[in-house]
Amino acid sequence: MKIRLETHGAATLVIPEGRLDFGAAAEFQAQLEQVLAGAQAASAVVIIDCAGLEYVSSAGLRVFLLAARSSQRAGFRFAMCSLQPAVREVFELSGFSRVIALHTDQTAALAPLPQGPAA
Repeated sequence: MKIRLETHGAATLVIPEGRLDFGAAAEFQAQLEQVLAGAQAASAVVIIDCAGLEYVSSAGLRVFLLAARSSQRAGFRFAMCSLQPAVREVFELSGFSRVIALHTDQTAALAPLPQGPAA
């Protein structure tokens, strides 16, 4: 699994590519924890862009749930976007779509954010 990071104002986009299964979950969780630790609480937004994510196992779902809970405790927004149909189905069947904000694409995920440079 490859993971790329992008910054858009106050938002950090985490862009995983490949399969998020048991073998990749620990590394992905470690990278997400680094992103979450570096976020500035009040203005921070972390968005996972899943356009390149082909598969998510239960271990991968656990990573997303832990990240969402950490974000909530820290007081910043956590969302996901661009879920492939198979991945979206896993989120809907597991009920995670009611716990984590899901957006159709990056534009929709970034839309609620203030425009311009981060303060």
